[in-house]
Amino acid sequence: MTNSHGDLLGPHVQRYLAMLNEEEAAHISKHPNVQYVSLSETSKLLTTHSWVFLRLAIENGNFPNASIWKKSLGEDIIIGNIDTGVWPESESFNDEGMGPIPAKWRGICQTNRDNWDNFHCNKKLIGARYFYHNFCQSDGGGHSLLFSPRDYDGHGTHTLATAGGNFVPRASSCGLGHGTASGGAPRARVACYKVFWPNDKEEQQCNDLDVVDAYDAAIHDGVDVISVSMGYDKDRKFTYGGTYRSSFKAVANGKIVVKAAGNKGPKPKTIVNCEPWAITVAATTTDRDFFCDVTLGDNRVFKAKAFNKFKLRHGKFYPLASGADVKYHYASDTDAMFCKTGALDPNKVKGKIIFCYLGGGSDENTKAKEAYSLGAIGLILGRDRNREVQVVDDQDPLPTAHVDYKDAVRILKYINYNRYPVAHISKVRTEYDVKPAPYVASFSSRGPNPIDEAILKPDITAPGVGIVAVYGGSECGPFIKMTGTSMACPHVAGVAAVLKSIYPNWSPAKIKSAIMTTASVYDTFGRPMKEHDEIRLKTATPFAYGAGELQPNRVANPGLVYDITTEEYLNYLWFRGACAGKLDEFYKPDDGPYEPPRTKKEFNILNLNYPTITVPYIQIGHPVVLIRTVENVGCPGKYRVKVTAPSELKVDVEPQILAFKFVGEKKQFRVTLTLRDTPETDGYVFGMLVWMDGSRHKVNTPIIVRYS
Repeated sequence: MTNSHGDLLGPHVQRYLAMLNEEEAAHISKHPNVQYVSLSETSKLLTTHSWVFLRLAIENGNFPNASIWKKSLGEDIIIGNIDTGVWPESESFNDEGMGPIPAKWRGICQTNRDNWDNFHCNKKLIGARYFYHNFCQSDGGGHSLLFSPRDYDGHGTHTLATAGGNFVPRASSCGLGHGTASGGAPRARVACYKVFWPNDKEEQQCNDLDVVDAYDAAIHDGVDVISVSMGYDKDRKFTYGGTYRSSFKAVANGKIVVKAAGNKGPKPKTIVNCEPWAITVAATTTDRDFFCDVTLGDNRVFKAKAFNKFKLRHGKFYPLASGADVKYHYASDTDAMFCKTGALDPNKVKGKIIFCYLGGGSDENTKAKEAYSLGAIGLILGRDRNREVQVVDDQDPLPTAHVDYKDAVRILKYINYNRYPVAHISKVRTEYDVKPAPYVASFSSRGPNPIDEAILKPDITAPGVGIVAVYGGSECGPFIKMTGTSMACPHVAGVAAVLKSIYPNWSPAKIKSAIMTTASVYDTFGRPMKEHDEIRLKTATPFAYGAGELQPNRVANPGLVYDITTEEYLNYLWFRGACAGKLDEFYKPDDGPYEPPRTKKEFNILNLNYPTITVPYIQIGHPVVLIRTVENVGCPGKYRVKVTAPSELKVDVEPQILAFKFVGEKKQFRVTLTLRDTPETDGYVFGMLVWMDGSRHKVNTPIIVRYS
């Protein structure tokens, strides 16, 4: 079967989906007319206040003097979003005041036959495409697919609006989170590439080959930044994945690729989208959250997290019962305390506030729907064993309060020791200046990089918890609160678009470097950033936050940048085991096929000019030496090095002063790492190398060393 876009994806390019065993695949891959054969898999989906928190704006809509938005709003940069589509009528994509579509745009606004869903583009949403052929083949269905770029899920609309949505005043969800919604590049042009479709279980999935087609279309269309809030359950080797080839091709063509880190945290080595040429984004909190009060009949008040539009009658108390008190006689107490479907008796539930524990195989929304369907007036969900209290879904159909483990124990004790327990759940309110913030969310996937520990992943972290953005229509109106690394990813994509607008000739690696080396590893207290591991907050490491939290107002003036050429990336892949001939599958430059170094001794994988220093193996008394090159993109001046590292790790930098006379000048420095003694930490030590030219610039380079 050919792809759905014919010659738009290149001359005579055809892609086929076939059921092959390994031997057949290996045989076909040797045919001279076959470019490559790769395993095709399905992939899963992985802002009103966040820009204020990141100091791009202030609550009244004005820009602070230091805001990067005073330099650019992303004018005429094009952001492409590979996701579930877009809802074109959303105010975030209003084109009022937008000028002519940039001449570099070569895309289309693809509609279905007869355009029965009235999909349309404009001067803001300048293009849309959808890709489904390969998904239909692999899924064996397609009967319920709506063949249109329109977003019937909401995920793609939310992420695209967060990256490049226009300013929308007076936005809120469920009457909460009031503010001006916008993307990181509010005046950028946007385009959607829909690859997700509902499978037989009505879950959103996509197929590799459709994603490959979407990348190719985005490259052809003239997109500058590609935002990808999706990922696989487990990453494969760089040389095997078709989507890795596509993201490489995009970067080699000057496109910036930004991808979500995944939501499998806090376990280590759960990070996805690990290719070194992409920007991989983890998720943090902001200083805004949503709360309600649970008041018991003895007048004790417990502060709970919540997000819903409901309001119980003020001052009125309602009967309160635990799941075990309202269960069917044949149901187990355990099932009842988890509000499992079929465990609770509607005759006992009706008119009561029910207390249950979160967990037991069902999520909060499932429990809320169960309680609502049985006639409950409200729901209190207790966290088990002090797990993080985080409200992920705001579609609960009744007042729902989330309490931590200690408060859950107290509430349950009150229920069990009172003959007529009663309670009240207050209306939800928005609170600001919540501390500590930011911290890395427990769900955010963690490093080390499971494919190559010499490349730190994630690269950066950004707000991804409780992000309010346009959705396309829900019970709470056109805006909705969503949580995940999917929401963090477009924050970075939007800022990358603004930076590309300011420096149109910068390579994707330079833009990535500017974002990473200006990041912060501290919270609003000025203390080291923390991460949540579901049990408690603890000091975070680069495996949780990468280079640190995105600082948009610093990225336009990084001082020095680390650049990486396409050839260097190809050398890296060759060193990783890719055959020289097969590297033409990744990218074939105009000047001929890829020529690798003569021997692997000529290329040290640790010398890839990455904005972090990661050594996957070191022994006591055996120094490791590596080289980095920085380019001056600021004023002439002298940079002095400062190194912070544990006493067990000696870090020598030579030279210690870099003097730059002009913009574009490059300087090389050598780093020697020596392990003096076995550290007390478990397997890894962390440090920081900083180049400073006084108070103007601080170029931060994290150091991560694994010892044997």
